Amino acid sequence: MIEADILCLSPIFRGISSTELEKLFSQIHYQHRTYQKNNLIIASGEICDRLLIIQRGNVKAEMNDYSGKTIKIEDIEAPRPLATAFLFGKENRFPVTVSANTEVEIVSIPKAEFVKLLQMNSLILNNYLNTISTRAQFLSKRLKFLSFKTIKQKIAHYLLEMAGDRLQTVEIQQSQEQLAEMFGVTRPSLARTLSEMNHEGLIETQRRFIKIVDKNRMNQLLKSDEK
Repeated sequence: MIEADILCLSPIFRGISSTELEKLFSQIHYQHRTYQKNNLIIASGEICDRLLIIQRGNVKAEMNDYSGKTIKIEDIEAPRPLATAFLFGKENRFPVTVSANTEVEIVSIPKAEFVKLLQMNSLILNNYLNTISTRAQFLSKRLKFLSFKTIKQKIAHYLLEMAGDRLQTVEIQQSQEQLAEMFGVTRPSLARTLSEMNHEGLIETQRRFIKIVDKNRMNQLLKSDEK
């Protein structure tokens, strides 16, 4: 059963009242599924023939690189949708493996039924198009990040992205273990590289805060072919 007061906060249904959303869902077919922690929700390569929206809990999306190493792409929390950009087009397959970080509730809307929603409500259509564009921009940035060869380059890119033009010091919300998982490296390797960057005068670390000492040197690092 859907919880309209939660789903109306989803990027897909933003701006639609819970009462209106309940009426819309009463006109389509959908499924409600529950997954336990660590359960597989989607396997990479599965046919994407339904829109999945997390109603409760959060999941993680992972992808394997060419060497077989598992790289975490991101954590996704309710009430966000999954793989919106892959529901339409020629290659309708989920690009990542998704598993539950916690107990998770998923609302599954078959493609044909979701098309009905798009036809019934222009705001849902507009929200969906905006969501696709946002995801495409995120994936573009993520691919650029994964293209860096060294841990040092990945750290430099991550910190510079967080700092932008104005900040010199950034607060890291993730633990070292979470960062290592996101970078696709081991925790000891990440800790060693951070220590090296401290020693080289690139950064200064204090608990969760990292100060970028020299942005020019960090940017030069991204342009290098260091191996």
